[in-house]
Amino acid sequence: MQKWYQIFHKNTGLSPYVWVVFYILPFYFIYRSTDMYHIVIGTFMIIVFFSCYVLSFVSKGWIVYFWSSVQIIISIVMALVFSYVYFSLFLAFFIGTMKSKAGFITLYCVHLVTTIVAINYGLVTQNPVFFTQLPFIIISVIGVILLPVTTYNRNRSEKLQVQLEDANKRISELVKLEERQRIARDLHDTLGQKLSLIGLKSDLAGKLMSKNPTQALIEINDVRQTARSALKEVREIVTQMRGARLVDEMFRIKQILKAAEIELIVEGDPKLTNTSLINEHVLSMCLKESVTNIIKHSSATTCTISIEPSPSDLVIKVGDNGIGMTKECLVLLGNGLRGMKERLEFINGCMEIVSDQGTLIVIKVPNAIVPSEREARI
Repeated sequence: MQKWYQIFHKNTGLSPYVWVVFYILPFYFIYRSTDMYHIVIGTFMIIVFFSCYVLSFVSKGWIVYFWSSVQIIISIVMALVFSYVYFSLFLAFFIGTMKSKAGFITLYCVHLVTTIVAINYGLVTQNPVFFTQLPFIIISVIGVILLPVTTYNRNRSEKLQVQLEDANKRISELVKLEERQRIARDLHDTLGQKLSLIGLKSDLAGKLMSKNPTQALIEINDVRQTARSALKEVREIVTQMRGARLVDEMFRIKQILKAAEIELIVEGDPKLTNTSLINEHVLSMCLKESVTNIIKHSSATTCTISIEPSPSDLVIKVGDNGIGMTKECLVLLGNGLRGMKERLEFINGCMEIVSDQGTLIVIKVPNAIVPSEREARI
């Protein structure tokens, strides 16, 4: 059922020092007796009670109810013989940890009835010890009534909270999966037919090249138009995807540069208004890669980011006061810089690297995606 260390009560509304008193108090009630037989029997019952209490937490299945029944019997005997009723609070807490609703209700009712009967017997027999501790007995009865219910509801609430968090994680994963499937379907529907058409028309143009050059030229023109249309639709699909905003990326860059003890100087407004989402996403990725390179390789103390918008395009300059780049590095770009260049080429942007008393990367992209001269000839 539970781990062994959970026999120490937590979050029950009572101070842990009170529970320590409840652990020690039964010995006081027992050793008041002058009869050695009662002392031995009482000590034995205390040891058995706490042994069963531990076993009830670590056991599973029907055996839990057996240990609980033994505890209830010992609690009744302790109340009738030694006027000690506070074992009922231990049982009340344990019953509240039951996972089975039927088991909880059964043990709750049995424990409540037996506790009230044992207390009433002590009052009816006019046991003087019961009357001296009557306020505490009343508190114990209230605990027997409320503690299992509050503990049970709290545990169920925590369980539901965990299930809710797991469900939210699964929903998040399903949303990502659905988004991937949607993108795959869009790309398949967009490119599948058009690429098949391009392949068929290319084969036909090849066959007509010697027989009917005029018709072959018509087919090649159709291939060009189809390729241009497919490229446009792919860009539209990519544009509709959720992209990273430059403002958000600048916030992360400030944090990482601060952690790297590099001063950041920002010139211009990172909140873009005329740049398309896909272009802004590519810029954010390139800016992230540039700053990562500065932290890893430049040994710089200052990083400057300049944002220069214009009606037709956007220029971002990322500079540092580090050790710069050698001519070999400028010729043989690393994977990160090559990836930046490829991303920028996709949106018809360009990148220039200048290494003079540090490194300066100049990134230029159009505000909107426009066909390149090569694409226009397709």
